[in-house]
Amino acid sequence: MQLSTTAAVITGGASGLGEATARHIAANGGQVTILDRDAERGEKLAAEIGGHFARTDVTDESSVQTAIAHAMKAMGRITACVNCAGIAYGIKTVGRDGPHPLDAFRRTIDVNLVGTFNVARLAAVEMARNDPEPDGARGVIVNTASVAAFDGQKGQAAYSASKGGIVGMTLPMARDLASSGIRVMTIAPGIFKTPMLASLPEEIQSQLAADVPNPPRLGDPSEYARLAGFIIEMGYLNGEVIRLDGALRMR
Repeated sequence: MQLSTTAAVITGGASGLGEATARHIAANGGQVTILDRDAERGEKLAAEIGGHFARTDVTDESSVQTAIAHAMKAMGRITACVNCAGIAYGIKTVGRDGPHPLDAFRRTIDVNLVGTFNVARLAAVEMARNDPEPDGARGVIVNTASVAAFDGQKGQAAYSASKGGIVGMTLPMARDLASSGIRVMTIAPGIFKTPMLASLPEEIQSQLAADVPNPPRLGDPSEYARLAGFIIEMGYLNGEVIRLDGALRMR
């Protein structure tokens, strides 16, 4: 697979890691459909890069079905799915206000884990209908976990559980879809300068960056995008999780 002939759907594509990935694929000649809840940002970005946009709630089956249908109509096919949509709460299991709100835990799992699987499974249906390339390839799914799946910190029980689920389903999904010529990979980013992190005071950002062994800085979303692009093109990468974290191991 080549980026120049890729037709990708990207969740969370209106900002952060998803936006960088959309820009990267489009800049290399590929087609992009952005799936996001933020219609204003999504439509603006789609117009800027010559892509398409579908307002999407990844937790809602009918919403994703409509978005996938829109992407198929706009691009003619889907060969790549990059799942970047996600949320994060910082809540301890038991805190000053009592136990972790169960609705916040459920919401995190629903968006990050169930939402990822929801989009992946529906995109895979369309990928399986593609004519195979000479090596049998029909598509690739790139999911987003986090180093929190392995090194969860205080207040990350829900987030770590959701990202750990993404790590855990990577290999079985790859095995499920192998006969259809669809690969499944997961990227586990470390501390990246996304809009959420960029809103923190510069002092805190510097402290976080200092914890990264090498290079001692925050990750740039463009680095995630380049790795996602490499995965799309590197057909022998399958069923694996790649940490993209500058050797960060959080304690």
